[in-house]
Amino acid sequence: MQKKSDEVLIAMEMTVRQISAACGGKLLCGNPDTIVTSVVTDNREVVDGSLFVPLKGKRTNAHTFLPTVFASGAVAALTQEHTRMEAKEAWIAVDSTQTALQRIAAAYKKRFPIPVVGITGSAGKTTTKEMTALTLSARYNVMKTKGNRNSEIGLPLTMFEFSKEHEAAAVEMGISEFGEMARLAGVAEPKYAVITNIGIAHIGQLKTQENILREKLHITDRFTQDSVLFLNGDDPLLAGLRGKLPYETIFFGTASWCDFRAEEITVQKETTVFRCISSKGEWVDVTLPALGMHLALDALAALAVAERLGVPLALAAAALRDYRPLAMRQQIYHVGEVTVIDDSYNSSPAAAKSILSVLAGFLAGRRVAVLADMLELGEYSGQAHFEVGVFAAESGVDILFTVGPQAKVMAEGARSVRSGIDCRVFDNNDQAAAELKSILSPGDTVLVKGSRGMHTEEIVRALL
Repeated sequence: MQKKSDEVLIAMEMTVRQISAACGGKLLCGNPDTIVTSVVTDNREVVDGSLFVPLKGKRTNAHTFLPTVFASGAVAALTQEHTRMEAKEAWIAVDSTQTALQRIAAAYKKRFPIPVVGITGSAGKTTTKEMTALTLSARYNVMKTKGNRNSEIGLPLTMFEFSKEHEAAAVEMGISEFGEMARLAGVAEPKYAVITNIGIAHIGQLKTQENILREKLHITDRFTQDSVLFLNGDDPLLAGLRGKLPYETIFFGTASWCDFRAEEITVQKETTVFRCISSKGEWVDVTLPALGMHLALDALAALAVAERLGVPLALAAAALRDYRPLAMRQQIYHVGEVTVIDDSYNSSPAAAKSILSVLAGFLAGRRVAVLADMLELGEYSGQAHFEVGVFAAESGVDILFTVGPQAKVMAEGARSVRSGIDCRVFDNNDQAAAELKSILSPGDTVLVKGSRGMHTEEIVRALL
């Protein structure tokens, strides 16, 4: 997408006529030969040549910005609230601006017949996407999703990042409702796909893990005869698909039957090391400059994809040495003699347990876990929070802070297995941060994690 900085050269180019045809819209006014060089949904990102797509949500209606975006350089806009308009700029009437955005993105993506790897799962999507882009970059010029723009809005906007220089793409695809993955697959049309795991993230909307699995599998809706699906063999639901799918399937994991398996996984200091062995008998030692047993599975997926796309394992493994966690994802800071693990971007039961295992590896001082509400778990919320609390206690957490009304149950879970564990319950981030700063001692390690809506990065900032 076009930025206000001149450092990024824009490759995207579509005429208003092409855009109207792609989304089935009606041009109300303006020149159909006008050239659009970026597509934005945020009025603050409008630059010269932009198509502005005003989205209508539960709280805001971006159609209110239509009178102002043209003054900022927009040359065209979609609208679902106008049937007539007279202006020099192009106005395109559509039934739904969000659906139109997806159709335009799908049409633009078709210009680039390169291998697209779609990545989904209940946890680990962003990490696996970053690692896959790295392994593929050992051979290809790779386009990847920026951050975690994986939604029905973010994914279409990612498609406009494609340019003629790209030779492969790694795109993240996330869902929270029925039907979303089918729509995302229609936009990105991945030829290859990775499913990292099937947890209970968003189970409040999708009701069961079986439903989550079925929805995730729609990532294959646009598969062709030579497409490949990569699945985590350590995940029981995904392992259960073995031999049951109508397309080539490659499994990665620690089980002996996996096509790509990890052995001798060790976490030491601030690195994770393991040996990757393929079913072809090839092997390579892998060093990740980040902590976590679960990262080995993410890396295995990336190595499997790269090998299938013609990247030698040795080159792909070497590329992983450049992996760096994104902001608020397992970033480690040293504040004096206190270690802070910032994993505050988001949370789910599986992700919380994984990072608690990382915390368990810090043995110098006390291990302090600051865990906030895990959202969108529906009727499973109480059980899930209780189980995370149990896991925290069993993994050796010395002090457990909970933040938010749902996370209180974690303290109950922790005390159910260790009655004397130090648990402290807080209503908000400010309270937790103040108490945390008052108790920390040299040698302590602090983990901070919570769902995105809990904004637990505020606690990290207070510590830093």
